[in-house]
Amino acid sequence: MIEMKVAGIALDAVTRSPIVLLKDGSDRRALPIYIGQDQAKAIISALEKQKPPRPLTHDLIVNILEAWEMELERIVIHSLQDNTFYAVLCLGRGETKKEVDCRPSDAIAIALRTNSPIWVMEEVVADASIPVDREADEEEKKAFKEFIANLKPEDLIQRGGSSSTENS
Repeated sequence: MIEMKVAGIALDAVTRSPIVLLKDGSDRRALPIYIGQDQAKAIISALEKQKPPRPLTHDLIVNILEAWEMELERIVIHSLQDNTFYAVLCLGRGETKKEVDCRPSDAIAIALRTNSPIWVMEEVVADASIPVDREADEEEKKAFKEFIANLKPEDLIQRGGSSSTENS
């Protein structure tokens, strides 16, 4: 799994639909997830640390978790099927652990309110992410190609330990 952070909300240039952008720790990959207007507002309000006069839905969920002494340990965006992302809330209360199915946009809105980590399965990142830093990707590819080109067979032989036998 790859831990990601919310980079912000963008709008699709054609459809004007909101997109939440998640970025990995190295800022090399971004994962765009299309969301609804209400979820975009909920995520923006959490990013801006806005407190509504009365609890909205995501605030209510956080209040319920706190009232029942439950902790949102993390959220996990675990799959992508037919252009739909799937996520779970990983909850804990003492030794009891539960996973609850959740839309990624709602999971992100709750995670931001509880300062919980956002994790994404590697397969999802591989299938749906977009490169952010193409120059760094190209440099990494070039360095790897140079490494392979300069590799000698003896570099692959594990050194250490004695393979000779003693005569007695």
